Amino acid sequence: MPEEKFKILLVDDHPLVREWLASLINQQPDLVVCGEAESAAEALRYLGAHSPDLAIVDLSLKEGSGLELIKTIKANYPYVAIIVLSMHDEKHYAERAIRAGARGYVMKRETTKKIIAAIDQVRTGKLGVSEEVSTLFAERFVDNNRARSRTAVEELSDRELEVFRLLGQGLDTRSVANTLHISIKTVQAYCARIKDKLKLANATELLREAVRWNDSSAF
Repeated sequence: MPEEKFKILLVDDHPLVREWLASLINQQPDLVVCGEAESAAEALRYLGAHSPDLAIVDLSLKEGSGLELIKTIKANYPYVAIIVLSMHDEKHYAERAIRAGARGYVMKRETTKKIIAAIDQVRTGKLGVSEEVSTLFAERFVDNNRARSRTAVEELSDRELEVFRLLGQGLDTRSVANTLHISIKTVQAYCARIKDKLKLANATELLREAVRWNDSSAF
């Protein structure tokens, strides 16, 4: 009797990315894409009806937050491993993703071999991250008892960072609210906190800094 394949759910709002990933994964003799979702809500519906072994999640979803989705999966489906595949620079997001519950982080610019390698590492209980991120985690573990300087953006909460990123992509407060499924007043409250933490004087400075940071964090 043939061995059951390792089942993977793809969560990405770009059909071409899902098609490319599915083709890559299904070429592997022991892996199979068992489902696809383009939003957090669709992913959760699939998880409620099926039992994939792993979910590959993009942080940038048209509807919902990738980081919040990871936290929800971790809380409700702890047996499902998670790998982030994102265009966003790992130095900004890898630690947050791992804290949220992911076991791996791969940037979309990486080779296909590294994506498969990350899947293999996560399957065996390891972290599927780059050498640079592994070194960063090790250094922070060693220096755990020593104060480490953090950038202002690192001081933002996960939700604040999501709002900051979406503003940097050109979304207005209503669009940010719709994307994250929160109220406009909540978005405005997050914006006020971000301005305070980043020491920005007004909304114009906030938007300018968000655009600058977003451009620098993408490949």
